[in-house]
Amino acid sequence: MEVTIKPADRADTPIIANLLELYLHDFSSFSDIEVGEDGRFGYPYLDHYWQDPDRFPLLILVDKQLAGFALVRVETDPGDGSKSTDLAEFFVLRQFRRKQVGSRAAVIIWDRFPGQWQLRVLVSNQVAYAFWHKLVGDYSNQQFGVHDEKGFLGDMKRFNFAS
Repeated sequence: MEVTIKPADRADTPIIANLLELYLHDFSSFSDIEVGEDGRFGYPYLDHYWQDPDRFPLLILVDKQLAGFALVRVETDPGDGSKSTDLAEFFVLRQFRRKQVGSRAAVIIWDRFPGQWQLRVLVSNQVAYAFWHKLVGDYSNQQFGVHDEKGFLGDMKRFNFAS
């Protein structure tokens, strides 16, 4: 299986919007996220990924077939001006899970954006926490931090590491 990462362009917005619905549906099993009156969860920040030069929408492909997406953004610390890259959202379709697709895609993304990284995981999402803890540890040679945070969907763990 060849895993590749393709920058998404504006024409790919409906693809990512559709995948976001599946992603957010998965979240509904371990968080209080609610579906809207229109039957969609919605993602209010999606358009920002084509308007802000520090945001990067990405498609994950397996053998040129759509397998998921990632939303990456560069954040600037207002205190010291330092930058870190945030893996804001990351989703792999179920048929590609447990086949190293997520791991390989994450590593490709981290290598593509060298520097300081952060990613957040809901504590209630135990499967994702275990996945990211192992992957970040392996990738960073166990040189990473984990910090508690409050998020709008609940308690989170934030991983910090360098690529």
